[in-house]
Amino acid sequence: MHETSYSMKVFSASTLPALLAAGLLLSGCSSLSQPDAPAAPAQPPSTSETETAADTPVTYGNFQQDTLYELLSAEIAGQRNRFDLALDNYLRQARRTRDAGISERALRVAEFLGNEPAALEMARLWVEVAPQDPEALRSAAIHLARTGRHEQAMDMMQRALEQHGETHFDFLALAAADTDATTRNALLDSLERMTERFPDNTQLVFARALLLQQANRNDEALALLEDHPHTDEAPPAILLHSRLVAEHDTEEATEILYRGLQHFPDDTRLRLMLARTLVSEGNFADARTQYAKLARDNPDEPDLQLSLGLIELELGEASDAVIHLQNTLQLAPGNNTARYHLGNAYLAADRPDDALLTWQSIDSGTELLTSRVQMARLLLEQDRIAALQAQLQQDRDQHPQHGLALFQIEIEALLPNHPELAIQQANTALQAYPNDSNLLYSRAMLHEMLGNPRGLEEDLGAIIAREPDNAMALNALGYTLADRNQRLDEALALIKRAAALDPSDPAIQDSLGWVYYRLGDLDRAEALLRDAYAAYPDQEVAAHLGEVLWRQGKEREARRVWREALEHSPDSQLIPATRDRLEAE
Repeated sequence: MHETSYSMKVFSASTLPALLAAGLLLSGCSSLSQPDAPAAPAQPPSTSETETAADTPVTYGNFQQDTLYELLSAEIAGQRNRFDLALDNYLRQARRTRDAGISERALRVAEFLGNEPAALEMARLWVEVAPQDPEALRSAAIHLARTGRHEQAMDMMQRALEQHGETHFDFLALAAADTDATTRNALLDSLERMTERFPDNTQLVFARALLLQQANRNDEALALLEDHPHTDEAPPAILLHSRLVAEHDTEEATEILYRGLQHFPDDTRLRLMLARTLVSEGNFADARTQYAKLARDNPDEPDLQLSLGLIELELGEASDAVIHLQNTLQLAPGNNTARYHLGNAYLAADRPDDALLTWQSIDSGTELLTSRVQMARLLLEQDRIAALQAQLQQDRDQHPQHGLALFQIEIEALLPNHPELAIQQANTALQAYPNDSNLLYSRAMLHEMLGNPRGLEEDLGAIIAREPDNAMALNALGYTLADRNQRLDEALALIKRAAALDPSDPAIQDSLGWVYYRLGDLDRAEALLRDAYAAYPDQEVAAHLGEVLWRQGKEREARRVWREALEHSPDSQLIPATRDRLEAE
């Protein structure tokens, strides 16, 4: 091998520690919340770098003429951003010369291009020709880990540690996230042995904690970090520590992050994790402070503007929310999530026309349907029924793939106060979607509202004939018969079938209790209705339970149940009507 003083302009390819991703509530910022790449790809040379390199003579060692030619060709190709050509030349000459400098150069170009096989080959070659070079060992360890060669990677990283070089055991731990338990346990054993040799190496402790977390041994991971408090002297460890603590105590996790920011005030990952943790606690005011700083420091990051806008909307600060949601759309015009919430912010700011226009501009994604629900509600409040129906018909014409869902939105919107219009649309929808059971069920409920028991029975019967195990239809038909005090044996059979299919549904328990009440079995009715009310304290269940208690002479308890239910549903008409009817008897 020829020694060389070959000086080359090196790409920016410093390998950075792997950092823990922080995934909590609200939409995450992709450019901020992801872990740092343990080996960041090299960046192409800037113009200024190119000019500097052109002015600085490059000195080559004692290479053959053809080798020098290919190296020069590679340099020129790199300066012209033809890194593919540069890599081919560097690879050939690295294999031919087995020169450490050329091997490293080829490795960096391969990293920049994302060519992992070439990067691994060059990293291994670099170690072969420079076995004591800590940077070579570290690079080889990283690329071995990336290709699933975890034991070899650990050996290389240990050798780098012994040479007092930079190490990234945290990356090895992260790279093992998808390995089997046997491999992970072997790595844990290796790290533990190394920790005994290097007890002051906090990175080894952190890597062990990461592996334990990946194995869902979170308590062990937390205990390990807390037994080594100096581990928290680096942001990645602080992030992991706070995440583990948050499983038991979010307030303590918050304090850990605040302390971390005192030492690393410019660390975006810590601040983002803190903001998300505060949101999970419901502390929106302090979360807003953190997101506001993040947004100021990263003005071109749309997700931060979105998060800030959502928090302001939660805090009732609609005007500020409008500003930040508008900023989001300026940075990311296609963000329909931001557009949907901007409509909500306009509405909260008493700008209903702007809200409608904003929602109307959404023409794709899940937000298309959620925005139409909001539009329907607002147009109903404004008593603009014709506009509501025209909008949804236009949407069905433009988005036929959502036709069924749009019919359902319209029917459900019209159902409470405009049942005649709702049933007309249900009939129209069933012409287009004759086999849809949900539409049939909606029409059945409309028949009940309009006092058409025959139509209700026909639609529910059609669903049951088509789907004998449809618990919802079985329960609805059985309850309807029981409530009318008709064909009680049939009602009981239907509801029992529903209960067998879904025994934990409190609505079915309520129906079963009610039919037993109609049949005169008050004790069984009471037990079932108590269970239903405990699981689902709805006004209708409360009315039923209270009536059964009243019939048993437990009038005081019945009144208590009704009183509690009215506290949660003060507009209920059913409970006062039930009470008045029983008192009048």
